[in-house]
Amino acid sequence: MKIFRAAPLNWHYISEIHIGLIDGIFCKHLRKKLGFHRQMFDDDFARLFRSNNRRSGSLFNIKSNDEAVVQKLLGNAETHSKDEKIRELVEEIAQLLIWLGRAYYFVYDNTEQEKVHLTSINSGGVARIFGKHIQWVPKRTEKRWDQDDEELSREIRILDGAKVIRFDMPRSIKSMLSAQNKTLALIDKYHFKATDFQPHATHENPTPTNHFDFGVWNDTQETAFYRATISTGWNGRKYDSLKRSDFFDCHRLIRFRRNQLLLRDDILNQLSVELSRIGKGYTAGFSVEISGTEKLPSVAHLDELAVRLDREQVGFNEVIDYFYKG
Repeated sequence: MKIFRAAPLNWHYISEIHIGLIDGIFCKHLRKKLGFHRQMFDDDFARLFRSNNRRSGSLFNIKSNDEAVVQKLLGNAETHSKDEKIRELVEEIAQLLIWLGRAYYFVYDNTEQEKVHLTSINSGGVARIFGKHIQWVPKRTEKRWDQDDEELSREIRILDGAKVIRFDMPRSIKSMLSAQNKTLALIDKYHFKATDFQPHATHENPTPTNHFDFGVWNDTQETAFYRATISTGWNGRKYDSLKRSDFFDCHRLIRFRRNQLLLRDDILNQLSVELSRIGKGYTAGFSVEISGTEKLPSVAHLDELAVRLDREQVGFNEVIDYFYKG
């Protein structure tokens, strides 16, 4: 095993990884397999922004005491593309948080172009031990087309903490997703097990009677699904259930979108804090604050919609239209 100071290794460039028992402690993501419902939820929940807002004007307010450093941290993005840069970064962070609960980025300085690149490093191999950020790299094989493959030993890379950016899932959302995902994992595990209860035909009984009630089986799974997703408001892309009313669907849409906006706003707050910290390395006292503009939907308006829906003062179409805004 090698232990040395270095920049983090980009997992995308590793040809073949050899996972040992000890590697699983730091690299759980390499063994983590998502079920059907969990994968679908992660995809839906990570869509914090809607495509119809890509060209609707400024989406973010950026307040800073040094515009030049802001430009540097955003890769010298032009004014019209700052929104797109922040939007893509927030969505990428959200995907990592939903999957792993934590996201790490590393700051690379491009001195020639006077730019700063924020690059995602796989959170599964990064840890903070005794005040130091390390990256655990398992044994791997580097395949090269012009020479023999190279077998590389396990590594512990000590990272420059000043260049490491860490994002955490808010505790309330993390707890909510943990409870939901446990049930979703069980539903995925037994989703297609109903066929196991079908009696097998034999020579003595070629047409056995099937006493298994598939209707009860499906109802049980559906009930478990809706109970598990009460807090998140996710509907599982189900639009044909007889158990649901329009009120049920609208309240779920509001709850689901509200959780998304809470995550979006928390990521923007963490991003402001971390960029301010990194920016102080270029200008003393640097600070930046990034927030959404009125072009984006807000938690306050969703709360108002929920109250008006309870009082029957708003139509279903207005709720649905606002759900797909921003």
